[in-house]
Amino acid sequence: MPMKSLAFPAISGEDFNTFYGRGMTMPLPLTLNAGRLRQQDIERYWEDGFLFPIPAISPDAALEFRRQLEMIETEWTHKSLPQPLNTYKRVNAQCVMPLAYQIGADPGILNVVEGILGPDILIYAVEFFIKEPNTRHKVTMHQDLTYWGLGATSEMVTAWLALSPATPQSGCMDFVRKSHKNPILPHKDSFAKDNLLSRGQEVQVDVAEQDKTSIEIQPGEISLHHGLTIHGSGPNVSDDRRIAAVIRYVTPNVAQEIGARDYAILARGADRQGNFIHVAPPKGLFNAADLQLHEEIRIAQAAAKMKDAKAKKGLHA
Repeated sequence: MPMKSLAFPAISGEDFNTFYGRGMTMPLPLTLNAGRLRQQDIERYWEDGFLFPIPAISPDAALEFRRQLEMIETEWTHKSLPQPLNTYKRVNAQCVMPLAYQIGADPGILNVVEGILGPDILIYAVEFFIKEPNTRHKVTMHQDLTYWGLGATSEMVTAWLALSPATPQSGCMDFVRKSHKNPILPHKDSFAKDNLLSRGQEVQVDVAEQDKTSIEIQPGEISLHHGLTIHGSGPNVSDDRRIAAVIRYVTPNVAQEIGARDYAILARGADRQGNFIHVAPPKGLFNAADLQLHEEIRIAQAAAKMKDAKAKKGLHA
């Protein structure tokens, strides 16, 4: 089931900031209007299935988030927790780590996301996605919505915040333009140890190198992508960690279609649909009650994310 090649037209310097092409100089950050997306950039997102680089927060704020995260890693890696620390970083960190909730609820990021989803926004998940330097870990090409049980919705967007430089050398993401216009495509699970996805899933289409756009962003910048956009990333062959805070936002119209229930935090506006169980921000870092709730959510969401899986690698993405 090969995917046809996508042609990238020639562009002028004036148009460069709205065009993304592999092998070209990294685009300049988008210009925001009072912290919000311009109409032309909103249209670009819906046309391409992604948008970058967006200066959502300051570089200093991003580096401070990194400092706090690495302090947590230092202090908690060897402490006793019900699950490994990596599970809490990678699965619903917003429920047990105030830092993750702070990032997900950041007004600068929400102002940008509002241009895509509208005024009513729920935080579905926050995770810290880290590739250590000079390692082989990768993310195979996939669509996010494949195993989430939320259907092929357009009312979910991922904001990918760089806490360290994301470059081709450090294993930045690659997106396939306009691939979000496909339905959910067949995927194959590998459960490979060097694959950072929960099932090692890979979309069963041929993605040519020339069809990929490298999403190079710097600390404080975000990219946005649609839940059906085909994307992946290579290994980090740089000498620094590639650290991202990845926030999954949904509107109240989204609903769990496979599992019995699902959970979210209201970040902005109102929820008039009631499709999610609302949870409060964490009471503290790895608070006992929050840890119990995290386990409840993890088990409930695994019913959808690991449905029909032939192996149990563990729910990490």
